[in-house]
Amino acid sequence: MTSVTSTVVRLKLSLLRGGLRQSAGRRTAFLASALVAPLFALLQLLGLLALRGHAHAEAVAVPGAAVLALGWAVMPLFFPSGDETLDPTRLVLLPLRPRPLVRALLAASLIGIGPLYTLLVLAGCALSVAHGAAGYAVCVVAVTLAPLVCVALARAVATANVRLLTSRKGRDLAVLSGLVVAIGMQLVNFGAGQLGSGGLGRLQPAADVLSWVPPASAVAAVRAASEGSYGTAVGQLAVTVAALVGLLAVWARTLTRLMTSPDASTLPTAGTGARDRSSAGLGRLLPAGRTGTVMDRALRYIWRDPKTKAAWVTSLAIGLIVPVYNAVQGTGSPYFVCFAAGMLGIQMYNQFGQDTSAFWMVALTISSSRDAYAELRGRALALLVITLPYTALVTVSTTALLGDWARLPEVLGLSLALLGAMLATGAWASARFPYSIPQEGHKNVAPGQAGLAWISVFGGMIAAALLSSPVIAATIWLNVSADGDAWNWVLLPVGAGYGATITYLGLKLAAPRTAARLPEILAAVSKG
Repeated sequence: MTSVTSTVVRLKLSLLRGGLRQSAGRRTAFLASALVAPLFALLQLLGLLALRGHAHAEAVAVPGAAVLALGWAVMPLFFPSGDETLDPTRLVLLPLRPRPLVRALLAASLIGIGPLYTLLVLAGCALSVAHGAAGYAVCVVAVTLAPLVCVALARAVATANVRLLTSRKGRDLAVLSGLVVAIGMQLVNFGAGQLGSGGLGRLQPAADVLSWVPPASAVAAVRAASEGSYGTAVGQLAVTVAALVGLLAVWARTLTRLMTSPDASTLPTAGTGARDRSSAGLGRLLPAGRTGTVMDRALRYIWRDPKTKAAWVTSLAIGLIVPVYNAVQGTGSPYFVCFAAGMLGIQMYNQFGQDTSAFWMVALTISSSRDAYAELRGRALALLVITLPYTALVTVSTTALLGDWARLPEVLGLSLALLGAMLATGAWASARFPYSIPQEGHKNVAPGQAGLAWISVFGGMIAAALLSSPVIAATIWLNVSADGDAWNWVLLPVGAGYGATITYLGLKLAAPRTAARLPEILAAVSKG
């Protein structure tokens, strides 16, 4: 009789072969990753082996194992479609018991490029601190246990969140995966800069704490055994084994509950009325009439639409990271906060593209330039609900980190002027250069409309910079004049007033063009 484990392993191999047959692009991507990932892992292995005998080898190996485990825990949430076996509900109709199924899925999870990469890196971490017969003996045990802990952790997290991963919110997480990578790269860059200035010794306190956190504790056990601390090594290995057993038990319990309970999405929801009441409460806070309705719709797009949400979260995160990161590094300037205003101002561009083909319902409500102005004004006000407090927060945070409070008024005024200019040019570009945003996949522009997107965004940014030139010139003049420091506070009301005025004029100029081009806008945004 064929065992469940061998059957599931063969199923995993069949899924891999079937996926490669789908398209040449998928085969190319798989082959490229099959070559690059092991090569990168081997380079890391050699780098870790080069640390053998270094005083701070453990400070690199132990946190490295912890970061690798963190990656295994997080990646299933952002790439749920990377492994078809992550969804055990596909096996719910089969007569399978939890324990055999857990063993089978665990064995299947050890097949692939990711497990191979993990094994090589963890082997490098363990070998970099291994010395003597006892150290190498514990190294074999550690390199066996640590990958199992990583895989079990990933499986437990994926099984506990499988309903989320297969829902709309799961697709939102997948869209936000690029943001996670971008923020992670910034953190890595910051960490590398800190290590470059302070040396590997900065990691030693973290290594001391993580030496009792699985699976990093398995790597720390190798170091303890090499130094003759056999009791500590046994304790750290015991912590790793206990974590593995605990993760498998949690995984089995979650798997049993998942495969024996009904899907909550198919049951009547008792919280519908509460959500309706909360929606009504939000509506009461917004202005009356068309303006409040448009603001409500725009804010719902930001919260619910995956592409719109991804664009906003990316802009909010990067707009904060750039000025704050440079301020922490000591190389920043208060004027870097204008980058945050620019990132958020971009969200005004292509306002109708997020409606896609549903824009026809909006078009039916616009019969004059006055209606178009009310529509654009509501969308601009919805953006300001988020951008104004955010811009103030980034400005205050950056100036506080730099300790340059004297420049706070002029920097905030300049940011508000730039934001107003981008709202104005964004409204005009939305009417003149609309393009469609595909709802599926990671592309943000429909095929054949890339030129429109470039013209809309980059042309609008250049125009916004030119529109902001009076406030920029006033800022430069006050900074070069002898008594300018005493008058730089004037730039805050001047910048705010200028931004409000230019926004009003931009919306007024864009409204007639919007009303006149409704058929063209609908055709452009319906191609995705």
